[in-house]
Amino acid sequence: NNQQEHLNFAFDSVLHNVGQETIFDDVCKDTVSSVLQGYNGTILCYGQTGAGKTFTMSGGSLTYQHRGIIPRTISHIFRTIGERPETAATVRVSYLELYNESAYDVLDPTSQEELTMVDMKGGTHVRGLSCHIANNEEEALNLFFEGETSRAIGEHQLNKTSSRSHCLFTIYVEQRSRVESDERVLQSKLNLVDLAGSERVKKTQSTGIILEEAKYINKSLTYLEQVVLALTDRHREHIPFRQSRLTNVLKDSLGGNCRTLLIANIWPETTH
Repeated sequence: NNQQEHLNFAFDSVLHNVGQETIFDDVCKDTVSSVLQGYNGTILCYGQTGAGKTFTMSGGSLTYQHRGIIPRTISHIFRTIGERPETAATVRVSYLELYNESAYDVLDPTSQEELTMVDMKGGTHVRGLSCHIANNEEEALNLFFEGETSRAIGEHQLNKTSSRSHCLFTIYVEQRSRVESDERVLQSKLNLVDLAGSERVKKTQSTGIILEEAKYINKSLTYLEQVVLALTDRHREHIPFRQSRLTNVLKDSLGGNCRTLLIANIWPETTH
């Protein structure tokens, strides 16, 4: 039996019953701010189905204070840009959905064609993924909420509105100086990833399409785990990015010139 019996986890902090503002200010703000300094960034929400990943990333729709990481990130980026009159900035956004190992553009609902991924120097390019200019916070939020309405969801025992896909909302920033005469352009991007939840079929009692979706979800999350473990092994020469669409598209966002943050959402009940 080669199964590992003891697992050790290193983490920076535990946030118990805190508000959305605390999560953004204490955990995410530094990563978001670094994007405006030229760094690439990635923030992922990971955990069991029904543990609150989508609420953490997107937020609740009933009250303003329940805004999630993505709306708060958009607000912070445009507010910071507005405080820098000496810099001209262009902001673009895209919204990619990975459903059953197929890639779709949720900001182009008229196109049902699966997108293709092309390996390029330094990362992976998603051919056909639309990229939209957002001139202000309102336009960026409208694009985000438009994409939210096109996401794949399903129902099972643990969650009535379970996300059945991994979704990547990406913000691209280009900055130029209005003061200096050179043509230098500072480019950076921030991936905000709402991962579909890992599922134990015994608990969810999934059947049919929901069961098939769970197989793809669990497989891709396993591959993500393998990539993260490989990246932390200094003696590892090969990183298996191409095992899944998820790890392939995040190839340039899980290390190197990128600040990566993982938020693990956990059910507090002992049964989970």
